Amino acid sequence: MEFAFSDEQEMIRESAESFLADVSDSAAVRAAMATELGHDPDLWRRLCNEMVWPAIHIPEQYGGLGLGFVELAILLEQMGRRLFCSPFFASACLATPALLLGGSEEQKARWLPQLADGSLTATLAFASNNLNGRDAVQASYRVEGSGVVIDGCLRQVVDGHSAGLLIVAARGRQGIGLFAVPADTPGVRRRLIPTLDQTRKLAEVEFSQVFVGADAQLGEPGQGGELLDQVLDLACVALAAEQAGGAQQTLDLTLAYTAERQQFGRAIASFQAIKHRAADMMLEVECARSAALYAACVAEEALAPHGDKGVAAELSLAAALAKSRCSEAFFHCAAESIQLHGGVGFTWEYDPHLYFKRARASEALFGAPSWHRERIAAALLGEIA
Repeated sequence: MEFAFSDEQEMIRESAESFLADVSDSAAVRAAMATELGHDPDLWRRLCNEMVWPAIHIPEQYGGLGLGFVELAILLEQMGRRLFCSPFFASACLATPALLLGGSEEQKARWLPQLADGSLTATLAFASNNLNGRDAVQASYRVEGSGVVIDGCLRQVVDGHSAGLLIVAARGRQGIGLFAVPADTPGVRRRLIPTLDQTRKLAEVEFSQVFVGADAQLGEPGQGGELLDQVLDLACVALAAEQAGGAQQTLDLTLAYTAERQQFGRAIASFQAIKHRAADMMLEVECARSAALYAACVAEEALAPHGDKGVAAELSLAAALAKSRCSEAFFHCAAESIQLHGGVGFTWEYDPHLYFKRARASEALFGAPSWHRERIAAALLGEIA
């Protein structure tokens, strides 16, 4: 597998790095996270019109650029470095893959062009409790007339308070179903919830006798569980790329601070103990990036038309590996950054605490590292048996 970027991919990385360094510095992040919306609408429109990032992995026939998941991962790594506040992750990494994998031609033609140009934002709502994967789906649906009625409360929905479209997972007699529900549908109530990480907004979404037509269901009846598993695997890969970027930035912040902080007449970066800890951080970053890029390559194959079941199984393992590895690397680097910044490391004026909070929150999102390692072990034991 070739991990070296092509010229086009390197150009995407450089343009993303330059753009985000300009529009998502510390002041911009702090301003966005203090708002209820959680991002700057003007900046979101600029991103959609100038950079066209929401369209990056949407097929050209639906108004997208037709690029792959690796290109998406490149963007996410740079967004993670800058703690970029926007609905991009929810729309491009949660809702869009659900529509690409499970949507009918009519659903794709209706929703994907709007997601590509950024006029619509969307998200995935699936968890009703603190369990992981499809076990967290506790909302219910029942067939009624020409459609279905959805009931339940979905928690920790990424950007659920502002998304215009909700991809909702619910249980029925035929198993789990995924439904595309406009957020303004009668019976849908949304509430922003306070969280540790203020740079990523989460919401609680309640469905009370919400009726949608049968054409709202994604995929075939009874196959929603498998579809949800794939979407969550892709979400883990996307989040892992973002975490790798966050780990890199905490290392960069730490190296810059220790190079200028003087003690005993010289920069503390010259002390051997500091060098050792910085080297350990760099090792964590490189391992995280390798795991994330490998998983992104597998995800690209899984999203390709007519992907086989073997690719889906490999995606599950790659996603679990990337999510567990990148979660722990990001948290380790964020914690070390605070320690190596010394007394100012945990103060509000310095940025390491923002990355520490993002690292802790994203570690639990879509499953903690220990849960993903259990998935890997179960799969390997199954193959051995």
